[in-house]
Amino acid sequence: MASVMAVVSVVLFTVLALLVAGVDEGGWVVADRVMMALLGVSLALVLWRWAAIKAVPDESGITVQNLVGHRHIAWAEITDVTFDDGDPWASLHLRDTETVAVMAIQRADGASSRAEAQRLADLVGASRTRR
Repeated sequence: MASVMAVVSVVLFTVLALLVAGVDEGGWVVADRVMMALLGVSLALVLWRWAAIKAVPDESGITVQNLVGHRHIAWAEITDVTFDDGDPWASLHLRDTETVAVMAIQRADGASSRAEAQRLADLVGASRTRR
């Protein structure tokens, strides 16, 4: 959905930039129109990044792609998975005391987000028994 909205924002802001009254009618100059189109492109980039958020588990660990940056974390490095009341997303607690947000598991997703956080915690637990 975010990818579709990214395309819509570019088209919408570009059309608005072209349709707004020109300088002859007391409206915008070319620079204003360009900035309006660039605003649409900027919004599209943020939405595109939002659509790329994911967490992909595999045999060796989990790859977490957040809004900014991505990282592969080995199962052995994860000490705990938390998704406390009030937290916007789940968190991985690592051996080096670092905490990594898992934005792919968001409270806004409702009951399914708790199930996904539990599934992730189960995967971490299962990795400990395989060692």
